[in-house]
Amino acid sequence: MSTESHNTGQEPRHTDVSFEGAAVVASLLICVYILRFTTNFMSSFDTPPPPSRAALGKDYRMMPPEPRLQGVPGHESDPQADLRKKNQEDAEANEKLEWIDKSGGIAQIPVKDAMKIIAEKGLSAAPVQAERKK
Repeated sequence: MSTESHNTGQEPRHTDVSFEGAAVVASLLICVYILRFTTNFMSSFDTPPPPSRAALGKDYRMMPPEPRLQGVPGHESDPQADLRKKNQEDAEANEKLEWIDKSGGIAQIPVKDAMKIIAEKGLSAAPVQAERKK
């Protein structure tokens, strides 16, 4: 490793290498021309949107079609509020006490009570056949 300074205060020069500003500008102009040509060429093949989408204007391309995932921009429902509502409905259904078929003696009881009854008496040996829905 050398301890002497390499900075002489002059720009490095090489006789075989030169940078010309005109070549850089010319290549930039060529690139811009190619970009404009290809953009115009491809836009000539672009088909217009169908009439059902044309009424929406340019915004139709921004939104994916329905059904959309919850939480994406433009979706009206709040996923957290939906989850809270579902959890509340499930909790209410687990605590509901009502007759399903009073003449048949079938009632819906809270889950906690049903678990206590099953723990005390156990399950029946013969499975009860479920009633078919009409």
